[in-house]
Amino acid sequence: MVVEIEGVTLHLAHPDELTVTWVGQEEVMRQLLASWLVVDPQDVPMNPRLLGKPGVGKTTLAYAAAKRLQREVYIMQATVDTRPEDLLVTPVIEGQSKLRYVASPLLTAMIRGGVAILDEGNRMSEKSWASLAPLLDNRRYAESIVAGIKIKAHPLFRLVATMNDDASTFDLPEYIHSRLQPQITIDFPERHEEYAILKENVPFGDEHILNYVTEFLQQAHSADERYTVRDGINIARFVMKLKGMENSLALENQSEERFLMRTAILETLGDEALRYVPRT
Repeated sequence: MVVEIEGVTLHLAHPDELTVTWVGQEEVMRQLLASWLVVDPQDVPMNPRLLGKPGVGKTTLAYAAAKRLQREVYIMQATVDTRPEDLLVTPVIEGQSKLRYVASPLLTAMIRGGVAILDEGNRMSEKSWASLAPLLDNRRYAESIVAGIKIKAHPLFRLVATMNDDASTFDLPEYIHSRLQPQITIDFPERHEEYAILKENVPFGDEHILNYVTEFLQQAHSADERYTVRDGINIARFVMKLKGMENSLALENQSEERFLMRTAILETLGDEALRYVPRT
């Protein structure tokens, strides 16, 4: 896709297509969709940030919310190395003495009226955040120094930033913090929700294995461990793969199957996780 803005040709990014489903926790979905709502001609959408431990489903929630609005979704992964120009326009040498201007997923969403997910946004430096300040208030534009153009956001453009609740991140400057509101916190799901998420992501998993993994996660949550449903999905998948290695040899008894489940937990999360292994 190619567009021309102020005489500059921009090559746009492609939208992301994921096979994910949001299960449970409808309250955080409601809050996210409400933050994007425009209730008056003088109103503008908000720029929420989703906060939670790694693996609780922040990106899944953002993607599912965008799809409920039937919008294109563009995911931009933020890192400590993300530069201001990476967020908007990157020049690429094309042929002899010729530049090709490539729009980022974020800028593409601005132009096409899609939803931009700025993933793990608090891994990004203040300098990069500063380049987005006009986009995050009622001005709703971004300026590319590299291409020498100013881009106004499409009225349907929406933005959400996901942020991990851990120590390996930058503190947001106050002027950005006030522009990324509201803060929507995603916590660990309830037991029935966690089981439903496992069932959705590991539909080929045996029911008793999914229950076993759910019980493991619930016990870990009660001890305030950082193990998440993403870890549970990996454990359940690994158990099923270990069982698959048996080929035509049937497991003789339940103790052998429990051994495989303990093995999957050990090899996925380490021996510290074994303290939360269900007794039955």
